[in-house]
Amino acid sequence: MSVVTPFPKTASRIHDDPPSFRQAFRHLAGGVSVITTGHGDERTGLTATSVSSLSAEPPTLMFGLNLSSSSFPVLARNRSFGVNFLNAAQKQVADRFAGRNGEKGAARYAEAEWTSGIAGAPLLVGALAALDCEVEEIIERHSHAIIIGRVRDVRLGDNDAALVYWRGDYERLGWMTEEVGTALGLRTF
Repeated sequence: MSVVTPFPKTASRIHDDPPSFRQAFRHLAGGVSVITTGHGDERTGLTATSVSSLSAEPPTLMFGLNLSSSSFPVLARNRSFGVNFLNAAQKQVADRFAGRNGEKGAARYAEAEWTSGIAGAPLLVGALAALDCEVEEIIERHSHAIIIGRVRDVRLGDNDAALVYWRGDYERLGWMTEEVGTALGLRTF
């Protein structure tokens, strides 16, 4: 027999309340990725916590993108993008791509090292993993588009601590490589 625990009487039961909806999802921890797209001065991107694998055969992924985002028309036009899983030391990259200090477009790429994938997307050197993708499908729903991408190349980085988003802020999950060596009393060269 299962026991169902009711919500406290103070719980919000408003069905169409965007602030409550956003607040609820801040309790769901998610990996932090930077989505990159464009070339040259048209490069742009965004910080995303909605990236999810869709299929391993063929390798595809998906994420949500606000239709009013300045990145949406660039991604739709270029039809290629990078998904860069951030490590715990890359919080500043997440902040820049989230525009927390007003950075826009190509300015978001400052102070980090980038390379190009085979589909042409900018990929972050030092990311936990960087996936080079081509747009397979764009499905518009409500205020967002579901972007489905076919993964063309995977580049794996170090097995460092991950950057996660939880309760409205960035947190770290795990240990950085150098911390593991220190904890184990190993010398790194």
